[in-house]
Order: sequence, then structure tokens, then C-alpha cells
Amino acid sequence: MNKKTKLIAAGLGLVQLTLLGKSAMAQDAKTLNEVVISTTKNEQKQSQTGKVVTIITSEELARSSGRNLADLLNQQAGITVVGFGSNASKEKSLFFRGAGSSYAVILIDGVLATDPSVSGSSFDLRLLAIDQIERIEILRGGQSTIYGSDAVAGVVNIITKKSGTKGNNVYGVATAGSYNTYKGTIGLSSKVDAFTYNLSYSHFRTDGISEAENPVGNNLVFDKDGVKQDALNANFSLQLDKRLSINPFVRYFEGRFDYDDNAFTDAGNTSTSKHFNGGLNAIYQLDNGKITFNYSHQNTNRKYISKYSGQYQGKMDLLDVFYNQNLGDKVNILLGLDNRATSVTHFNATKDREPSANLFSTYASLFLHDLSVFNLEVGGRYNKHNKYGENYTYVVTPSINLIKEIKIFGTVSSAFRAPTLEMLFGQYGANLNLKPEKATNYEAGATFNFLNEKLNLRVVGFKRDMKDAIIYGSVGYINQDQQKDKGFEIEPGVKFDRFYINGYYAYVEGKQIAGTTISDILLRRPKNTYGVNAGVQATENLYLSANYKFTGERTDSDFSTYPSVNKILDSYQIFNFYAEYALAKKRLKIFADLKNLTDEKYTEIIGYRTMGFNMNAGVSFNFK
Repeated sequence: MNKKTKLIAAGLGLVQLTLLGKSAMAQDAKTLNEVVISTTKNEQKQSQTGKVVTIITSEELARSSGRNLADLLNQQAGITVVGFGSNASKEKSLFFRGAGSSYAVILIDGVLATDPSVSGSSFDLRLLAIDQIERIEILRGGQSTIYGSDAVAGVVNIITKKSGTKGNNVYGVATAGSYNTYKGTIGLSSKVDAFTYNLSYSHFRTDGISEAENPVGNNLVFDKDGVKQDALNANFSLQLDKRLSINPFVRYFEGRFDYDDNAFTDAGNTSTSKHFNGGLNAIYQLDNGKITFNYSHQNTNRKYISKYSGQYQGKMDLLDVFYNQNLGDKVNILLGLDNRATSVTHFNATKDREPSANLFSTYASLFLHDLSVFNLEVGGRYNKHNKYGENYTYVVTPSINLIKEIKIFGTVSSAFRAPTLEMLFGQYGANLNLKPEKATNYEAGATFNFLNEKLNLRVVGFKRDMKDAIIYGSVGYINQDQQKDKGFEIEPGVKFDRFYINGYYAYVEGKQIAGTTISDILLRRPKNTYGVNAGVQATENLYLSANYKFTGERTDSDFSTYPSVNKILDSYQIFNFYAEYALAKKRLKIFADLKNLTDEKYTEIIGYRTMGFNMNAGVSFNFK
């Protein structure tokens, strides 16, 4: 299928969505306007916010047992996960709207998840077990006023399973598939008087494929690079009285990953990652508001066994306290402060080093909603870093519900990213004079919901101007002059009777400006992506779904050569299919998940392999 044919097919698909909407039938379902989002730290309905929000529901996650977190995020508009189709051991890089992989924040239950010991301080997506997740909230655009450093292009809030009912509730998943892959999850939840708990354990292993691509003409056989992972999630809740609840949590993720030396280079290397996260959430309800207390300790140990062996430990202690107050039915205020202390230990044979940093912030937001047709969010944040000093961010988000079916919205916000410990104190190119990267985000769009939200469309345009972007120059880390990105997203959807279909098209372009040098290359990030997700409840017990994604041409650098050489990678398309059948009054489900049905041959990263057709099948259960 050539590029012109693909574009025509995509256009016809969008037209079909509109035509299907004319056949939409009434259906009792929870509408978008009733769905409450929590990631803004002020619970509100989607109709009351101008933020661009996507929710991956518990129903969608229950039908994703054969996938991983990278797969799910890669199917969302404006998001590209580089490495999703590579070997399971390969790192996964999350790109939001063309921004680099370190400009998005991962939250677990609203609390920052990070690893200060890696150069970008980003959380390892490979460590999260999807069967332990209740739902996912995705906020696009700058969110630094609420979540501080790194929330430049977006936020992903992963909400884990917590709810318990009286009696014992046992749930789990068991799967097997290609590349000698096995996965299992077992969980137990219950409620005894005022005490609720949810415990789950997941195990994953695969022989995988060779991470590195075997170069043409090489007769040596590259070995497989496998993965072994374990994950424990424990959530507890104690309702001390009608106002105060105490909610401790403990999470532990451990992974062993085989990896190769470099592009086109086989090796028997191994890395291990052990991540501990423990803490406490407490909520005190007031007559017209609440106080929320979050404390989280995170400790990540990473060890590499190769010719460049090393061992690193990253720690973060986060304290976040915020106060919500309702001033009547239409006005809410949010006041908060957080403090994050980070440190990294570099273990070596001569002397251990432990650089650290501290970032203290206070923030406030005012929410006005349902003022006739008008909603507004305004906020600001003050940050004080013990190395670079002070900086500020702000957000202004108005929205207008022109009629029940049409909403227009916009956002002007600023965001920032603090220099990481590696940039400030690392072994190579460290620079204590670095300033924070600063971005100004502009966003505008509209949503349309017709036929009782059976036919919907969201259109969003965005622009991001960044200054003092940090790059690795000839003498180490420096603040670059400017970086500018812009693009748009179109997301149509139709739901009728037992059938739904959601589509998306995303475009992004950008350029970096350093003095008189201008580059328009967004490494590994395509300008054009589009896709379709569709599903049908074919019978009372049989559910079928399919998804398709087209990823356009993009530029990568061949780091197997010196100096590295930029190359344009061909576009590619991936088709996936899923089926499940429910038994025993839907307490038991058997399923099959087929990926890359057409066995597409493509390159995500130069010198590294991607998986062809692969599948897994299994059973999920939930007994009370």
C-alpha cells in the first residue's frame, strides 16, 4: 500500500465514522460529561474542564491482558512510544506531541514516579504490570503548575486497583504466547468493616528475540535477549471516622533484562532493575472541601553486567500536601505545596558519589465552572531549587459550552524541566551553571458530541515554544537557545448499539535553533500518525476488537558509525486483533491477542530488531 493510498483510506475511514453516526441508537451508558477526572487535583467532570483529557477505562484495560503499558499508550493520539514493537527487553521512550522522552510525567495514583539515576529521570515503563491497573488518565499539554518539573508536554496518571467489597474477591490472569512468553497475575481484595485492602502479584517472562539487528552479510547467529519480571502491588485503606481515611501503599517491581552492546552488535549483557515505592495517602474531609496528604519514598537500584558494568541507585522522597475548598457550587480553590528530595549513588571500585538536589514548590489554582456556559481554570506555581534558584509557572484554561453538544476551549500555560542530577553532577559533561528549561504552551480546540454522545469529535491545535533547552554539546551539557514545536490532533468516534469505533490523526513538526543553526529534525518522532480502534460485543459473551496504527516517515541516527549518520526511516503500519469469550456468568473469560497480523517488517531504531507477527492467549477470572 503506497503513501497516497494510505492517506485516501484514512480519509475514507473518517468519512465512514460520520456516516455511521447517522445510525447511532439510544443506549444507556455513562456519558463523557459524567466521567470524573482526578489528575487536575480538583475532581471535575470532563465537561467542566478545558484540558485535553483521554481516559483508558477499566473495561479497556480488562480487555488488554495480552498487551503491556507501552502498547496501550502507543494507540493514543499525539503519543509515540519508541520501542513498543522492539524486543521486550528494549527501553521504551514516551514522546508526547513531538517533545523528547523526558518531557512527560508518569504518576502512579497521582504521585510522581521517577528514577533520578537515569539521565532523563524518566520512569521505566517496562516495570508496570498492566493487570494491576484500574484506569489511566492522560492529560496533554503543559501541566507544570500542578505537577512541577518535567510536565512540559503531558501527564500520564496510572491509577492502580484498590476497591474492595465485603467477602473475598479473587482475580487473576494467565497467558502464554510467542517467543516462549508467559504472564500471570493473582490478586485478592476485600473489605472488613472500615478496612479495605487489595493485594496483587504479577510475573512475566519471555525468551524474546535478539535486541540487535543482525547486519546484512553476517553469518553469526545472534542470541535471544530475554526478560524476567515480578511486580507486587499492595493498597490498604482504613476509614478512621467519617472524615479521615488513611491509605498506605507498597509497590515493588523487579526486572532482569538481557541486552546487546549496540546497534548491529550482539552481546550477552544483562541489566537488573529493582524499584521500591512505599508511602501514605491521607484524606481529611471538610464540610466543603478536603485536605490531601501524600508521602512517597522511591528507591531504584540498577545494575549492568557488561564490558561497561556499573551500579546506580536513585532515590526520591516526595511530600505533597494540598487543600481543596468549595466556595459554593461553582467555585473551587486549590492550594498546595510539595517538596521533592532526589539523590543518586554511583557505585564504583574507588569511591562512591552521591549527588543530591532539592526542589520545593507552592501552587494555587482557581476553578470556575458552570457559570452559565463558561468554565475557567487559572493557576500559578513558585519553585525553588537549591542549585539553580527560583522560577515560576502559570496556566489559564477557559472553556465555553456553546450548547450542550459543542464546547470550545483553549489554554495558555508555562512549564519547565529542572536539570537532572546527571546533568549537574554526572561523570560526563556535568554543568552546575545549567538553568531550567522553560516552555510556553498554547492550545485551542473544540469538542462535538451529538446523538447523546454516540457521535463525537475532538479537534485540537497546539504550539510549544521552549528556551534554554538542555542539550549535550561539544563541551558537555549546555542550555540551547530555542526549540519550537507545533501540530494538531483530530479524534472522531462513534458508538451505537454494541459497536464502537474511534479514530485519530496527529501531526507535529518542530525545529531547534542554536545561534544561526536551525534544524527541523525531531529524532525518531514522525510528523504523521493516524489510527483506528474498533470493537463490537458480537453476542452476550463474545467480544471482538481490532486496532490499526500508521506511523509516518521519521529521522533516526545510525549510532553504529562515528560520526553518526542521520537516515530517514520508512513509514509502517501495524494491525492487531483481540477476541474474548465469557463463561460462568462472565466471571471467567478466555481470550486471544494477535499483534502485527500482516507481519510488517519495519525499523523503530536503527540497528535494532522489531517483532513480526506474534500472539498470546489465556484466561482471566474474577470470583467473589
